[in-house]
Amino acid sequence: MRRLPINRSLCVLPLLALGACGTVTKLSQIGDPPPMTTIQDATRQPGYQPVSLPMPQPIVTQRQANSLWQSGSRAFFKDQRATNIGDILTVLVAFDEKGKFDDNTQLQRTDTQTMGIPNLYGLQNHIPNLDPATIVNTNGSSNHQATTEGNREEQVNLSVAAEVTQVLANGNLVVNGRQEIRLNNEIRELQITGVLRPQDISSTNTVNYFKLAEARISYGGRGQQTDMQQSRWGQQLLDIINPF
Repeated sequence: MRRLPINRSLCVLPLLALGACGTVTKLSQIGDPPPMTTIQDATRQPGYQPVSLPMPQPIVTQRQANSLWQSGSRAFFKDQRATNIGDILTVLVAFDEKGKFDDNTQLQRTDTQTMGIPNLYGLQNHIPNLDPATIVNTNGSSNHQATTEGNREEQVNLSVAAEVTQVLANGNLVVNGRQEIRLNNEIRELQITGVLRPQDISSTNTVNYFKLAEARISYGGRGQQTDMQQSRWGQQLLDIINPF
């Protein structure tokens, strides 16, 4: 049996420990629905980084005497749409995508190599059972055939309330929204983040997801149904380290 190198074995140990921790957590939740996460500050989450994008030069505005209009305003009366950090707006996520692909690949190769050394400083006469014309004779063949077919169809129609977490220097808003819904023993999670222009927010304080720059949308779940659709962590580990 071939042993893994020491450095690879050390890499496997944390994975085993992580899988064991996940198993203990699931054992403690037997009979209970998956717990929902608490409301948290998006800016304090691990991996959160403020958005930094190229910004135009700031424009100095001046108030005009005897004028009620303020430079930089989008309307004469106060705008009720999200503009500041902590404001909330609704992001509409609705898409219907279909994809289909069919790949068929077939590779076949046959190699034959023969090498001879008729004269090797006279040593060829002193080696028994040696044919100088065919000292090396190799042949090999390989045959590979792969067929891949996929048919994907996704349809999502959701709305999520997002919070303004940052206002960039040019007035664009960075929004972050998260929603959890528990149905029986399955939790559906929707997360969305991106950068939008205040002008794209409608009068009803909503914005379509395709108007978000650098949009990141995640829709999935966790619970018994999700666990049944995933391979066991031991099988995933074998798929990673198995070289064949």
